[in-house]
Amino acid sequence: MSVLINVILPVFLVIGFGYVVALRGLFSEGAVDGLMRFAQNFAVPVLLARSIANLDLTQSYNWSMMAAFYAGALISFAIGIAGARAMGRNGPESVAIGFACLFSNSLLLGVPITERAYGTDALSGNFAIISVHSPFLYTIGILAMEMVRSSGTGTSLGRVGLNALIGVIRTPLVIGILTGFVIKILTTLTGQPLPHPLMEAMNMMARAALPAALFGLGGVLYRYRPEGDAKAIAMITGLSLGLHPAITYGLAHFGFGVDTASLRSATLTAAMAPGVNAYLFANIYGVARRVAASAVLIATALSILTIWGWLAILP
Repeated sequence: MSVLINVILPVFLVIGFGYVVALRGLFSEGAVDGLMRFAQNFAVPVLLARSIANLDLTQSYNWSMMAAFYAGALISFAIGIAGARAMGRNGPESVAIGFACLFSNSLLLGVPITERAYGTDALSGNFAIISVHSPFLYTIGILAMEMVRSSGTGTSLGRVGLNALIGVIRTPLVIGILTGFVIKILTTLTGQPLPHPLMEAMNMMARAALPAALFGLGGVLYRYRPEGDAKAIAMITGLSLGLHPAITYGLAHFGFGVDTASLRSATLTAAMAPGVNAYLFANIYGVARRVAASAVLIATALSILTIWGWLAILP
């Protein structure tokens, strides 16, 4: 019970605070959009850039941990698409539903919960996963969507790949990740850290990122009234909160025998509910938006209990 109270509830209370003030009309939709735009387009990319610039690349990138996490994600993606097709959804809708099964909320939920459970020093594995998360999974999702949409139109595979690459590179999170790698390379080559004023400015932005994003997430979730296909929502929730972390834990612990810190980072990141990006992806293509939005809301609420369960299982 202490884990639920001390680790999980503070994170969800901030989300709940954002939800309640939006519900009561104390924080307008425009204010929520502005806050989320600040968090997702500016503060969170700065947080990612700073975190990746400070990573010990030789220690943080445990490829067995990464393989376990992304194997679970891709299997959930494939099952999600197949399940949606079996429910009678068309190709683009099925990809959007599969993407909701694929894209866990690794940053806004995974980082604060891991930090509260195991401390700041435990986050290197999380950020290693996150550094690949958006570029890789958006590439997978966009490629799948473009292939489905271009089927029968004669569009070349090269054009499909180019569309996917352009879409990924333009996302602020990926820009932040790439900036972090550039900073890491430059400081390593020159042997000089970033100028102190610049680093302090990045630290100030980074400290604002998670509280602002969590509060804004609550305001966004208020709009996502549960509606749509109950079977699809249940499938997304089950794959995201159950299958993905189970595969990750099984492969990491029993298959690859990763160290405890990597096991925690991989499993907890996999155990997070679908992020708002799942809805944004569906919204970009104008398909399965109600299902994606409802799944984000319901899975986020249920994850309070499922995360508690995974924290009890993890060493």
